[in-house]
Amino acid sequence: MERSSENATHRRVGRVIGIATVLAAVLLLFATLHQTNSHPRTDDANVRANFIQLVAEVDGRVVDVPVKDNQLVKKGELLFAIDPRPYQYALRQALADQDNLEQKIIDEQRKIAAQNSAVEAARATLAASVVAISTATSSIDVSKATVSRAQASAAAAQAQLLLAKNNLNRIEPLLEKQYVTVEQVDTQRTQVRVAQGNYEEAQAALAQAQAQQAQAQSRRRESDSETAEARAKLGQSVHAIDRVETLISQRPAAAAKVDKARLDLERCRVIAPFDAYVTNMNISEGAYAHPGVAIFTLVDSRTWWVVANYRESELKSIHRGGHVDVFLMEHPDRKFSGVVESIGYAVFPEDGKVSGGLPDVDKTLNWVHLSSRFPVRIRVEHPDPALFRIGASAVTVVR
Repeated sequence: MERSSENATHRRVGRVIGIATVLAAVLLLFATLHQTNSHPRTDDANVRANFIQLVAEVDGRVVDVPVKDNQLVKKGELLFAIDPRPYQYALRQALADQDNLEQKIIDEQRKIAAQNSAVEAARATLAASVVAISTATSSIDVSKATVSRAQASAAAAQAQLLLAKNNLNRIEPLLEKQYVTVEQVDTQRTQVRVAQGNYEEAQAALAQAQAQQAQAQSRRRESDSETAEARAKLGQSVHAIDRVETLISQRPAAAAKVDKARLDLERCRVIAPFDAYVTNMNISEGAYAHPGVAIFTLVDSRTWWVVANYRESELKSIHRGGHVDVFLMEHPDRKFSGVVESIGYAVFPEDGKVSGGLPDVDKTLNWVHLSSRFPVRIRVEHPDPALFRIGASAVTVVR
């Protein structure tokens, strides 16, 4: 009887333990499902960081490579250097060309100033020549009037001389017959001599007037020639004035050449633009660098991300700005804090094939339909650059 009572007690205790175990399992299952839905977790994640391929911007022989592969470099440190001598020569040549242009501009400005002075002198000479022409013209007019008066005086003197000679010729025969006295003949002869003198004086005055007229005409011709020469010199001086604007317009091109030469010289020394790791380095001193050809890669160690692929059913629990725990496979004991920066909006669909311009839909249907995964970009807030590597596996848990 006692044994039967003990067995019944054991059975009741067993049923209670079984029921409690089932209830605990159910509660644990619900807790796990709630934890999974509220705090999605995935190990389909990898580490990312920005990186750049470092290229030479000028060509030349590499003369210095102070860094090594996988080395951490600080911002401003020298990565490699290209032989600067050709670019130093180019800079000096560009500076010399610029200085030569400025000297040409100064010389042309001086030449223009001298040519302007020559123009003013030519204008003054032309004005003087015009005045000389006017004076010569007046002198010609005066000499013409003088010649006219001299001609009239010479004609009058000639007429007086002819009259005196005719009178002498008439009375000289009468002296022998004593019709006239000797005194009358002498008087007439004196009048002939006086008339002869007057005539010769008038002829001399006429010759002098004619000479003055010829001289005035010569001065007029000379003034005309000087005026023509002055006009020619004025025109030549005006056309000889160079336009310095042509040289001034070359200043921007010369300055651009200097700036380019200086920039090329600066580009001979390539420095780190940020704190980074050197990787994929396959170059040494003596190599010839070409513009645009990658030398090695720099991994930006300032900012690190983890790109985690979450199922589409879990995205409702992930929000931009939410906190995420990040664990690296290499160091699972270290927990890093992360922040959701963005959630992907597109992945390539498996049934996105197109055939003949029309969608190609598969006629078969899979009984098990897998959820699509979308990338979630998580920025690590306080990363340890020594532990993070691009492509490293990670585990993320949304909090």
